[in-house]
Amino acid sequence: MTSPLDVPLTALTGGPLDPAQLTGRAVLVVNVASRCGSTPQYAGLQELQEEYGERGFTVLGVPCDQFGGQEPGTEEEIAEYCSATWGTTFPMTAKVEVNGPGRHPLYGALTATPDADGTAGDVAWNFEKFLVSPAGEVVARFRTRTTPQDPALRAAIEARLPA
Repeated sequence: MTSPLDVPLTALTGGPLDPAQLTGRAVLVVNVASRCGSTPQYAGLQELQEEYGERGFTVLGVPCDQFGGQEPGTEEEIAEYCSATWGTTFPMTAKVEVNGPGRHPLYGALTATPDADGTAGDVAWNFEKFLVSPAGEVVARFRTRTTPQDPALRAAIEARLPA
């Protein structure tokens, strides 16, 4: 495997996630939750998708219920909530575990990447973000408090897009 995104993923709507949605694109992988204080970040994630999508960028939402039970719904309920409340159009996976013995292989690879402070390891909370380059390399990790509007996050995305 050359990229963490080569791991087979299940779409939120069921069945395999189409790898063509991610291959050769800069991808911001975000563990999301519908009942978290950071849930309004969905709006900013959608803005990023709209702003950079045509330039080779994709947000990948990864629902996770490991932090305070803040993503309790079924895949159908999550899809409806995100679409109706936040107007999301970016791809999302089925609910996964990002930490512990049931950690999804995607997060096995992502969590080896340190953040700006040099800290790698377990995901600390909802809405952590990992930027994967079009070549499949994990190039940056942003903790929950880094919002989609953050200039450092936007600069990292822009640096991975074609001119």
